Amino acid sequence: MPEYLKEIRKETLARFNNLRLKLADAEDLIAEKACVYATGSFGRLEAGPSSDLDLFIVSETEEKEKHDKKVIERRLTGIDEICLKYHLVKAVDDSGIAPFDGSGKYLEVHEIDDFASKLGKREDDYHNTLTGRLLLLLESRPLLGLATYDSLLDNVIDAYFQDFKTNEDNFVPAFMVNDILRMWRTFAVNYELERRKPGNGFRIKNLKLKYSRMITCYSAVIYLLAQHIRAKTVKPEDVRVMVGLTPSERLEQVAANAIIPNEQEATRFTSLMADVLDDYSAFLKFTHGKKEEIEAEFDEKFAEWRENSYEFGRKFAEALTILGQSGDPLDGLYRIILI
Repeated sequence: MPEYLKEIRKETLARFNNLRLKLADAEDLIAEKACVYATGSFGRLEAGPSSDLDLFIVSETEEKEKHDKKVIERRLTGIDEICLKYHLVKAVDDSGIAPFDGSGKYLEVHEIDDFASKLGKREDDYHNTLTGRLLLLLESRPLLGLATYDSLLDNVIDAYFQDFKTNEDNFVPAFMVNDILRMWRTFAVNYELERRKPGNGFRIKNLKLKYSRMITCYSAVIYLLAQHIRAKTVKPEDVRVMVGLTPSERLEQVAANAIIPNEQEATRFTSLMADVLDDYSAFLKFTHGKKEEIEAEFDEKFAEWRENSYEFGRKFAEALTILGQSGDPLDGLYRIILI
């Protein structure tokens, strides 16, 4: 493991656990009502000194009768929500973490069934449930309400595995992989919108797209592919294990455990995975510098960083190809990844 990546994981985990300690009152407030989970750099355990905290709040629901009608209501009441957000803002400030993006306007509350019930529907993008669901799977770390977090995770995984019971020995997680690829395309399309805004801020965002966003999505794709090649199936519990790993940890596990019969290809695959992690560690170290230093170096070495990002993608693509072609490339999960 690259040394900087190792250091930043340890440092971020310590900061995250310290934040959790400051939220003991908030934990009591939302017990059996809701959960809060982190995504972004804290979810991936790679937060820099100026990284902010990206959070999703999800409430349990219950059925009640009002005016002779049955209605579904959040267990996290409006007052609870206000108090929770107060605790979160204060704890973040006390921990020396950057303020919430948009002054906290993105701290919305979702209902526990939203992520599964809106899967594939037109409103999935509009209500931000696509992002909340996929980031739950790809880079989440529970901050509060672990029981609700586990229930939420079960709901989402079950929604993707509805056909599993009749295909346990040869289940291909096509639905989940297609949604992950949809998330990647959404990131890419959103970047194109940013690129059209005035100024040069889009260039750093382009770099983050080509490193952080790519590793978030494709670490899961390659992890699920490796599992399918190994066992000829993917089980719900395999996804739960995957969710518990950061994107870079997934790549480490795939590098160590992938089954590639051809010795030369296996050696090349291991080398590529090591290079990808080294390159990603160098990217993190660069982006964790002071803002003015990052901008100055990026302006000076823009062409070099652009080429490095392309090479990072090429290495990732080659590793994915080697792994995919080591199994039944046109009769399994790899075919679905391609088409």
